[in-house]
Amino acid sequence: MSVDPNTPVLRNCIRLPLPEDELIEVTAKAKDYAIMHGAAMRSKSNFSEDSLNFAPFVLVPSSFPRKEFEKAVALQPIINRLMHNVAHDEEFITTTLAETIKVDEFTANLFNIYRKVLAHGFTQANSIGLLRSDYLGHVYEGCAIKQVEINTVASSFGGIATHLVQLQNFVLRELGHADKLPNMPHNNALAGLCDGMVKAWDIYAKPQSVILFIIEDVSYNICDQRFHEFYIRETYPHIKVLRRTLTDVHREGKLGLNKELLLGGLEVAVIYFRAGYEPGHYHSQDEWDARYLMETSLAIKCPSIQYHLAGTKKVQQALAQPAVLERFINDPEEMKAVGKIFTGLYSLDDNEAGNASYEMALRTPEKFVLKPQREGGGNNVYGVDIPDALKRMSRVERSAWILMDLIHPPLTKGYMVRPGAEMPPTIVDMVSELGIFGVVIGDADHIIHNYQAGHMLRTKLSTANEGGVAAGLGALDSPYLIDSDDEDEN
Repeated sequence: MSVDPNTPVLRNCIRLPLPEDELIEVTAKAKDYAIMHGAAMRSKSNFSEDSLNFAPFVLVPSSFPRKEFEKAVALQPIINRLMHNVAHDEEFITTTLAETIKVDEFTANLFNIYRKVLAHGFTQANSIGLLRSDYLGHVYEGCAIKQVEINTVASSFGGIATHLVQLQNFVLRELGHADKLPNMPHNNALAGLCDGMVKAWDIYAKPQSVILFIIEDVSYNICDQRFHEFYIRETYPHIKVLRRTLTDVHREGKLGLNKELLLGGLEVAVIYFRAGYEPGHYHSQDEWDARYLMETSLAIKCPSIQYHLAGTKKVQQALAQPAVLERFINDPEEMKAVGKIFTGLYSLDDNEAGNASYEMALRTPEKFVLKPQREGGGNNVYGVDIPDALKRMSRVERSAWILMDLIHPPLTKGYMVRPGAEMPPTIVDMVSELGIFGVVIGDADHIIHNYQAGHMLRTKLSTANEGGVAAGLGALDSPYLIDSDDEDEN
């Protein structure tokens, strides 16, 4: 990603660079602190179930405008309600995804499950959404936040993000900057998300029932997952947590007389998907059958199939149109506030509007990013690579993608600490993406619980296109809140 040389740089939390001896010492402490407090992952290049690397992190918290952070936090319950309403609008989901499912096999498979479950009627009326809305500041609008995407499935890093605040607090204290800690917002992401699952378990109202985590065959992001599991076990010891792959569920799972999901004699109250969001998680029809079995069961799903579909990029693109947003948000002030966080999102369907978007992308590709209906990072196409990508697609294939205005975030400067990287770390230009977690539980007619549940910050090199930490492209971070009238310390 090329960076405009005129891009503003946000004021640092503390004065950098650090003296080299101090930097080496505090970085070594921070690495050990990360591993000892679970801010860690399994290595992809040297995988072992018996060892961990610290997760890539930013040594000192990155600055983020306080006003925009508070705006994102305040908006989350509205975003939660919006996504809940979208998920329960059969006509809208069906119409919006009509072209996409003709060419995107994965989305089509999900949609087929949705169609079949709809035809038989939902066994479980309630759904739980553990959502994450991701934002970048946009320098051309005074660093106002713009939504990058909304995640409705496997919204990760709530566990590690909670512990990263403590790590960076420790670093600041070690460096003699304890006075900065009040500008580090408290983060209750882990508790907020897990308590949401337990609220859903309470609604299911069977004391012997369990919570099921659906996991990948190999879990690299193990600490984040285990934080959720262990929090539930330690805070609510009467609730058992199981971890199973889609393949395991196909082998062990069955429905009881009342369509309750049974795994080895245990009844499942809540299903929390940490896998199932990309084609590679479904090795055969067996895994798709397992997903269908769960969707037809009495268990409360996180996400249910309709929530999963509501999180597709195609739906996000449709929602950015004011006339569509009106369908789901009644309050004009709320509608205005949500409308402001959307950047330009364009359909590439084979119609007049889609063809105009296609031509626009070919003319000025540097202004855009091309996105498919995928989670997990590493799937987008940026800038000058867009024309070739588009020209390789047929008119029909294009409809599986959306075009989005490229957001231009402000820069921060800091030290990115990675496993195996040279010491001491060097100062790099970075950009930060803020994720706000939300919990929403209810059925088509009533929302029972709706709240904002903490945050995370992912920071990447300013030259990198994507910042997925699990995908190896970014680093974990926390926001240090600054006011626009703060004096420049650098």
